[in-house]
Amino acid sequence: MRFPSQRVAYPYFVVALLLFGLQMVFGLLSAAKYLGPDPLLNLLPFDRTKEIHTNLLLVWVITGFMGAAYYLVPEESRVDLYSVRLAYAQLVIWTAMGVTAVVGYVFGWSAGNKLLEQPFPLKVVIVIVMLMFLYNLFMTIRAGARLTTTEGVLVAGLACTALLYLPALLEFDNYTTSIFYRWWTVHLWVEGVWEMIQGGLLAYLLVRLSGADREVMEKWLYVIVGLTFLSGILGTGHHYYWIGVPPYWLWIGGVFSALEPLAFLAMTAYAYGIFRRSGLSHPNTLALHWTIGSAVFSTLGAGILGLAHTWPQVNRWTHGTHITTMHGHMAFFGAYVMITLGMITYALPELTGVSIEQRQTRLGLAAFWLMVGGMFGMTMALAAAGITQTYLERIMGFGYLETQQKIQVHYLMWLGTAVVFAFGVVAFLWDFAAAGPPRGTARVKA
Repeated sequence: MRFPSQRVAYPYFVVALLLFGLQMVFGLLSAAKYLGPDPLLNLLPFDRTKEIHTNLLLVWVITGFMGAAYYLVPEESRVDLYSVRLAYAQLVIWTAMGVTAVVGYVFGWSAGNKLLEQPFPLKVVIVIVMLMFLYNLFMTIRAGARLTTTEGVLVAGLACTALLYLPALLEFDNYTTSIFYRWWTVHLWVEGVWEMIQGGLLAYLLVRLSGADREVMEKWLYVIVGLTFLSGILGTGHHYYWIGVPPYWLWIGGVFSALEPLAFLAMTAYAYGIFRRSGLSHPNTLALHWTIGSAVFSTLGAGILGLAHTWPQVNRWTHGTHITTMHGHMAFFGAYVMITLGMITYALPELTGVSIEQRQTRLGLAAFWLMVGGMFGMTMALAAAGITQTYLERIMGFGYLETQQKIQVHYLMWLGTAVVFAFGVVAFLWDFAAAGPPRGTARVKA
């Protein structure tokens, strides 16, 4: 860690992980509701627990991205963070917004637009926070007069995240129009500019953990960004198949969605190549696990499992089933959760003043394997449920409720493996807390 101001990342990581734990609570609650009976039906029906579960995912991952950026950008630019006070103020506002949103969802205060349920006043707060965040980063880079490709890709991804949130501020009475523009935010985040963020963080960690040549690494980063833009933008079309748009979206969505796994395959290929040449000699083995795991799992979840059902000829049967749930869980975990946890694991020794060797704990390794094993088990259970659901509902013509009765065994497997995953989350949180708070005080720069 080059500068004391980088320690501002620590409270961001704390908030992110607390929200991660809360997300798991609502995820388990949502999964349990598939089995019934539901004693909380009148207090917390399924639509609200799922709404909170998915929105907490977005909020805590973005919080983790913010903390990672506040740690990475000063180091890459070789200059202190422009304003620590601004970063803390931003975190307070952001956290207050998140808490208000969750409480509002519990009492039914929601915009009702799937994945973008934040009421309009909270959306305005989100825009303000993102402007504060980007201003702090840009002023830091300007003061350092140095912009590396790694931080450039990361910051560009964060700036595009803010830009692509703007369509979420619009409201439409027409359902087709509303869905059409909703994917400008949701798809172009998770299958577009967030891949740039993942690529930037992955490149940073690979350079630090493997000693790889930065020039070689950044050439790979250009390839990944190019593939992301080539496939991701028009790949939005696979969300347009069945919403009432012209049929040419079937061709656009099908062709460009088939290209989307290339970016993730490139990430895995260059991660494998780097570690094959440099070995696994870095003492922070936990960060190595999360970094390599992110490259591999994102290829499986976002790439291969995404491709498996985005062809229109397949998606006509599978859309709206647990096939989508299967893909979404592994994709998000591999691409964004693992890289965020990898960044936290890498930065934590320097943020807290604990040696790297002391941080290589059995509990930390257990957390990794419990989460990986639990997520893989959830994916398999959801795949079995989704395939059975597709056959019974879409091919055989069974009703929804009758089908649900026949796939209860898969829900039991889903809930059981989700509990394994939750134990991994608890282990990670416990291991993080065991490192203690940062030693010393960061120098505050107004």
